[in-house]
Amino acid sequence: MATPQRDELPVAGLTTGQLARLLGVSPTTLRSWDRRYGFGPASRADGRHRRWSPDDVAMAREMCRLTASGTPPAEAARTARLRARGSAGPDGPDEWPPVLSDRADGADGADGADGAAPRAGSGLPLGRVRSECRGLARAAVRLDAEEVRELLRRAVAHHGPAVAWEEVMSPALQAVGRKWQSSGERGERGERGEQYVEVEHLLSWHISAALRHYYLDAARPRRTVTGAPVLLSCLPGEQHTLPLDVLTAVLGDEGLAVLMLGGSVPADALITAVRRVASLAVVLWAQTGDTADLALARRVAGARWGVRGARTQTPVILCGPGWHQVTDAAEPPGLTYVTSLHDAVRTLTGLRREHPSR
Repeated sequence: MATPQRDELPVAGLTTGQLARLLGVSPTTLRSWDRRYGFGPASRADGRHRRWSPDDVAMAREMCRLTASGTPPAEAARTARLRARGSAGPDGPDEWPPVLSDRADGADGADGADGAAPRAGSGLPLGRVRSECRGLARAAVRLDAEEVRELLRRAVAHHGPAVAWEEVMSPALQAVGRKWQSSGERGERGERGEQYVEVEHLLSWHISAALRHYYLDAARPRRTVTGAPVLLSCLPGEQHTLPLDVLTAVLGDEGLAVLMLGGSVPADALITAVRRVASLAVVLWAQTGDTADLALARRVAGARWGVRGARTQTPVILCGPGWHQVTDAAEPPGLTYVTSLHDAVRTLTGLRREHPSR
């Protein structure tokens, strides 16, 4: 739905609830901003009910933009008021704060008096996270694609793909998923539940785009041109490619090239690719037990490449929670099961050291 422009807003002004829905924040957040930072509407209807004028709405939008970029709420409120009066204030910081937020309340200024976990100003339970993670969550809930893109770009550039994923991207995605799931469990799926599905799709797409861009451009100078690539693939029926996008970006940082086949690769096509490419290793991702095909993984492990009489097998790495559902404690012969991003990177960089000629 298109965001109402300044000249389309009601002359009488918006109520706090209407403005909260417009910005994608909670009414409690707006009231908290007013109480803590004097950041409220200029007029009240009948002396009691607050009404947000077009100027007030513009000021609130600026406040949201600044807090989403990591600016502390008090500074963001001061800057937004200055800009509303026509005085240029400082932009948000170009560098991300390197420490976790240790506020007892939400970064949006909500009370948090009920002892609940800190939230992102949008009803998302984030807990103790980096400030840019809170900003990313706020921007995503507002469906502000440009802000999401910029926040992700800066996070990956400043922290690198591994830290950006673990401390900024993943916590925001998990919070959206928990919110969507809990709203469904309470029988509140309706409009709010659908909103969080949209948020999750928007956030996932932009995270994937940011990581792919990083691998293609920022990590390019570090990749070994002559090194054999790591072949990454989702199994048939598996559409969750985002974890492989994360691994691709991190491997690029480690100097490894990647050949990414993408989601739901047919079995025969996967085997053909393994036989055609002299790869360092094959990584197979399975999100669920339904797609974790152990028989296919063994076929991949048995596939050989190279000239007749000197063909070589390629190591196969099993990644994703789905494999845990179909394998027991004993590791399948010819296959290596890894349980984390760091484990996968350590295994693959170790293979490069063992086989420098590949």
